[in-house]
Amino acid sequence: MTAPFAKAAARAAAFVSTLAVVLASAAYAAPPERTLHTFGSLAMSPDGKRVAAIESDEARMLGTPVRQHLIVRAIGDGAAHEVMLPCEPSTECVPSYPTWSPNGKALVFVLKTPKSKRRFLYSVTPDGFVPKKLLAFSGTLAEPRFSRGGELAVLATPNARKEVGATQAGAPIVGEIGVDEDEQRIGIVAPGGKLRFASPADLYVYEYDWMPSGDTFVGTAAHGNGDNNWWIAKLYAFDGTNTTSRALYTPIDAKQQIADPRVSADGKYVAFIGGIMSDFGSTGGDLYTVLVGGGTATNVTPGAPRSIRSISWDCRSDAARPATLRATTLHAGETAVETYSIDASTGADHDRGRLVAPDAMLPTTLWHGAQSIGAGDGAFTSACGADMTAVVRQDFEHPPEIAVGKLGDWHDLTHVNSAIAPAVRATSVTWKSDAFEGVQGWLLAPRDLDPAKKYPLIVDVHGGPSAASVPRFVGDGTTRDYVRDGYFVFYPNPRGSFGNGEAFTQANVRDFGYGDLRDILAGVDAVEKRAPIDDARLGITGGSYGGFMTMWAITQTTRFKAAVAGAGLSNWQSYYGENGIDEWMIPFFGSSAYEDPAIYRRSSPIDFITHAKTPTFAYVGERDVETPASQSLEFWHALHTLGVPTQLVIYPGEGHGIRLPAHRADVTKRSRAWFDTYLK
Repeated sequence: MTAPFAKAAARAAAFVSTLAVVLASAAYAAPPERTLHTFGSLAMSPDGKRVAAIESDEARMLGTPVRQHLIVRAIGDGAAHEVMLPCEPSTECVPSYPTWSPNGKALVFVLKTPKSKRRFLYSVTPDGFVPKKLLAFSGTLAEPRFSRGGELAVLATPNARKEVGATQAGAPIVGEIGVDEDEQRIGIVAPGGKLRFASPADLYVYEYDWMPSGDTFVGTAAHGNGDNNWWIAKLYAFDGTNTTSRALYTPIDAKQQIADPRVSADGKYVAFIGGIMSDFGSTGGDLYTVLVGGGTATNVTPGAPRSIRSISWDCRSDAARPATLRATTLHAGETAVETYSIDASTGADHDRGRLVAPDAMLPTTLWHGAQSIGAGDGAFTSACGADMTAVVRQDFEHPPEIAVGKLGDWHDLTHVNSAIAPAVRATSVTWKSDAFEGVQGWLLAPRDLDPAKKYPLIVDVHGGPSAASVPRFVGDGTTRDYVRDGYFVFYPNPRGSFGNGEAFTQANVRDFGYGDLRDILAGVDAVEKRAPIDDARLGITGGSYGGFMTMWAITQTTRFKAAVAGAGLSNWQSYYGENGIDEWMIPFFGSSAYEDPAIYRRSSPIDFITHAKTPTFAYVGERDVETPASQSLEFWHALHTLGVPTQLVIYPGEGHGIRLPAHRADVTKRSRAWFDTYLK
């Protein structure tokens, strides 16, 4: 990898020995050979004059480490300055969660340093004064948030045995099981580098938000194992003065998970997203509100043909400006930003108000487009004291850049990727499958097509299943290499995906592999009608749910001539007792594998394994909590015994998703070779 931030890196060495963190005075220097520059979390200063971002340059070769940087950019002239991190250059020295104080005088961030089980909270002033270390903590830190009065809170897991989240590599399974669980709690950063906990020790808090006054919060939380119990989390109010909790809302049934709790500026309402979701962090559903005092939640978007992906309140609410909620939605491949207002009308609703749109199905739309927008914690970041927002926006053909402006009226602040040419041509494809008229997916084609040729097609099924394939730039990586090597790539969004409303997302409940595979195959038919695809050279791949669908598809059809299954799932019955997140299965299967084994067998690829003839490469992480390696091993063993060409690689130390650059490079190399062997 070429060295990013070359000038800043030279100065960094001088600071490492003293472990100082300073705001570099020189501008960002682009690497001499253009690689894709990526943007993570964004945070806009309250005055709307600066935006902080976690940034990195992707390696030209995936086996090369990638270092992350914290960059502060001026909105006016775009000048970029790097915050010098107090450690040697390393992929393990990772800044995260940049957050501005309400007065804009401090930028706070979390730092993970090499080979340390501690996390650090740092504060740096935007004009370059020497910052200070706010907190050193034995465990994990996440999501620092300021109250309106300037108090700082954070999510903290004391003495964590693993990184937070089920997608992270699991802790060794040793000792007495189920006795000692990590608990993530809300902590208030007190003077002197101390952390004062504000939530009970027996609740795992997933997300939280400050109330307008005092040491009080709302958040989603559950008792017991944090990886497993998000699917049964409730909405709580927390009193930080005595670490007590009070349940505000319990999901209406097993098919509703809740996410993104956000308190209105006046402190009267909590908004959240409710719906069936298969992974924490992969959010979609309907928009709900409930009074802070508790009670019945109101579904603001019942029956809407779209999925709410993130929400935030306009912080400028006052007597003259009604409370306004901004929501980012996904519908048929397009992202939109919509607004809703509190209607304090006369009558029964006068005392509590209700969140409404001009038409429940047609809220005010500020922006929409076939792009992805993001800022880390939500789709955009905004300045409370100015009419200014910032996003990272991209699509399949346009690389990511930071854009700023009024909400929905953005212009590019950065142009660091302008020299990178697109590698694909992308087209949105819709088709009918069963009763669903608007099933949608994305077809990626080579830039230069030979009209006399027919091309192989790789179907890439997303994870989840409650997720969606959305437009993201195809830079360095496996997909780019496929297309440049002469493949078409198809990303279907079958039933179970976000983007067509909650009924569509729930349409694969107790039907895994059946309707969703019909949707995918109908999508392939639709693609073949509009593109020069050779139906005799079809491949299928995917990870997690996509890995399951890959394993499932080759036991149901011989249409695919090659398969690559990442973190797949072959036997729902054995999986139920092996994985670390079995609570997610109850909403989708209706009961446990012990109470209704037939519904689990019905969708298990291993029960149909003698039908499989497709050569299959499988890979998985050794410490995968979500889809344990034993599932891939069971599938590989069956194919190997039956004489079907197969390979399996289990990557040491990896969790649900391959993270180490050398391992990612190996997956890419093997996957390309596998498809080339059987499709070229």
